[in-house]
Amino acid sequence: MKYLHYIALSLSMVLWTSSLNAQEEDDGSWWREQMKDLVYSPRYFGPSAFPMPELRSGKVSTHYEIEARGEYHYYTGDVTTDLYLRALLPFVRGRAGLEVSFIVLEKYKLTEATRVERHASLTECPSNERYNGDVVINAFYQVLESEKWFDAMISLNLKTASGGRLVDARFTDAATYWMDATVGKDLAKSYDGAYSLRMQAMAGFYCWMTNDIVHRQNDAILYGVGFTGILDKVTLSSNLSGFNGYDHNGDNPLQLRNSAQFEFKNNIISFRYAHGMKDCLYDTYSLGYIRCF
Repeated sequence: MKYLHYIALSLSMVLWTSSLNAQEEDDGSWWREQMKDLVYSPRYFGPSAFPMPELRSGKVSTHYEIEARGEYHYYTGDVTTDLYLRALLPFVRGRAGLEVSFIVLEKYKLTEATRVERHASLTECPSNERYNGDVVINAFYQVLESEKWFDAMISLNLKTASGGRLVDARFTDAATYWMDATVGKDLAKSYDGAYSLRMQAMAGFYCWMTNDIVHRQNDAILYGVGFTGILDKVTLSSNLSGFNGYDHNGDNPLQLRNSAQFEFKNNIISFRYAHGMKDCLYDTYSLGYIRCF
């Protein structure tokens, strides 16, 4: 499996390099006059500017994974599409793992009312420009694995300040990090493990840098709870996840997320739908392909 390490490392380096080459923006007057008016919260930025942490099973995966996913984000003031890539690398005999994800390309169309509300420069990216999103790095560690009690894992996570089009409030050009603990427990399971029902819950801390000269960062409580059912080669899951910041300026997003995965050999087709609530304005539809090794 050594070649997988080289593939993942190369992919990570390409994504990182690409993100550093994101083209920022055009209008010098915007930087002077409106940069200070941006509101650094999920309600007033694009759908991927503040990543919603994944509610995981409570177990670190033992499989190497590479995923490509197309996403469609919709609300009345903004329609966004993007292409997302992800690589997962388990190590230490499955007790730890590292995941790197990246939005390679994003397109959007704002209404004029949304542009004004967000203090954005334009309603869409100029046709002669291309930009990408942030690199997100997640590190996991399995602290407990017990069929009698429960499984527990912790994670440390970082979103880099590498996304483009700050002038249109797409990405923040500021670092974000979070840490969480997730527990999972099988409520029912067949003898061979082909059929199961599992519950998982997450709690943690989420923090991001802002442009406020008084409050340079916003801190939030992170939470989530959900269920996962496995029916042979089909996995269905649903969870409610969000975080609650202390500035109360649009920093309380909540998502109801549902997914269906269909596995054949080492391939997985994934369908996802997320309904945004509170300060998460978007409904998101996605279709992904995952290759396992």
